[in-house]
Amino acid sequence: MTLNKNDDCIFCRIAEGKSPCAELYSDDLVMAFLDIAPVNKGHALVIPKAHYRDIFEMPPTMGEALIRAQQHVGNAIMAATKAEGLNIYMNNKAAAGQVVFHAHWHLIPRFANDSLRLWPQHVYDDTEEMLQLAAEIRKKLR
Repeated sequence: MTLNKNDDCIFCRIAEGKSPCAELYSDDLVMAFLDIAPVNKGHALVIPKAHYRDIFEMPPTMGEALIRAQQHVGNAIMAATKAEGLNIYMNNKAAAGQVVFHAHWHLIPRFANDSLRLWPQHVYDDTEEMLQLAAEIRKKLR
């Protein structure tokens, strides 16, 4: 099978075995490895081996393989680190914090007292504002 790749992409090089990583899991479509700058020890990344800049370029057919890997690796991370929970999240595009432009999910082991806060929550001014935004989003789905 021929996969999309980008020779300038560090994650493509890792997927091809051309750059080192602390590999956790690999199959034909997906791989997982430890993040080199972890939020908590055991923080891992799950990537498609093919190059997609973000979730918006990725075919939906990748979903099953990615979710299966996230579940499998996530359970192993929690068992190995004795984590009480796990955040799975993805940054898409620079404004959302994406730094490496190859689609990837962060798996971060969590502990009751780790004091990690990912982002502050905000409220709508009122229910009407929320309902108007929901209507606008639904229009864009058509």
